[in-house]
Amino acid sequence: MGDLLPRRRAARILVVDDQPSIAGLMSQLLSIRGYDVITASSAEQAEAEVRRQLPDLILSDVMMPGKSGYDLCRTLKENPVTRLIPFVLITGLSDSNDKVRGIESGADDFLNKPVLAEELIARVKSLLRLKEFTDELETADSVLCTLGLIVEGRDPYTEGHCERLSVRAADLGRHLSMDEDSVLALKRGGFLHDLGKIAVPDEILRKGPDNPLTPEEWQVMKLHPITGENICKPLRSLRLVLPIIRYHHEHSDGSGYPDGLMAANIPVLPRILQVVDVYDALRTARSYKPPLTHEQAAQTMREEARRGLWDAELVAEYFSMLEQQRQVA
Repeated sequence: MGDLLPRRRAARILVVDDQPSIAGLMSQLLSIRGYDVITASSAEQAEAEVRRQLPDLILSDVMMPGKSGYDLCRTLKENPVTRLIPFVLITGLSDSNDKVRGIESGADDFLNKPVLAEELIARVKSLLRLKEFTDELETADSVLCTLGLIVEGRDPYTEGHCERLSVRAADLGRHLSMDEDSVLALKRGGFLHDLGKIAVPDEILRKGPDNPLTPEEWQVMKLHPITGENICKPLRSLRLVLPIIRYHHEHSDGSGYPDGLMAANIPVLPRILQVVDVYDALRTARSYKPPLTHEQAAQTMREEARRGLWDAELVAEYFSMLEQQRQVA
């Protein structure tokens, strides 16, 4: 029976060292314990290997010709695609300043030369367990984003809405020179902002202006940001997304829900997503209305911003970004 179960893939470890004897020894120590080991003799070759196939762990010498191990680590940690790969710096240097440089570059651990086999294996096992846990969190994020798309699919008029919000909100975050964590939160928020609607019945979701919600139904609808926040709250990786989920229906004049916040109390990330969300809604056809043109949507949003519904500065920045994108295209 056990033979019918899929075997777990061997962890892929990238060893980076310009000395073939050291790289070969480390490769042998790891390979005999069942790891899939690849070697690189320079940072540049290591980057090529990472682009070819992401490793589960990187062990890198510090001092190499050309790009150093510090630089390689910093480059990979600054890239959202590779930042969660555990990175171990191996050094013969003992100065505390060298370790500080390693910490500043984003290293997850250090090994001193000469490397002891027992210590090497112990560190590798520990970091791979951490990587496995991180991968599980990433999978959970993906499942929730898929649920967001399922919620979107309950309304035939919102097809593609989540993906458009994800892309445009992230674009606006970059336009505003926000850090990568915030940009990633906006990207995820595009998929997860209305996740709480999974608890709203179809007969409420599909009502339009010609068939308005009853007071009781409106109370149910106003709970969906709180429901979505509660679904995502257990995942620490989504901590920056939680305010987007809860507050994206708040209005700057305090007329929004679920908390009736005024402008100064609404965090910037939900205000960003809100601007993108409103624009997409205006530009999308519904059963009760045709889509507005870009110019009509811009005029409507600027007027509503002046009345205190949206953040006027963010509305201006959004249309400035769209104009720049049009010019480039």
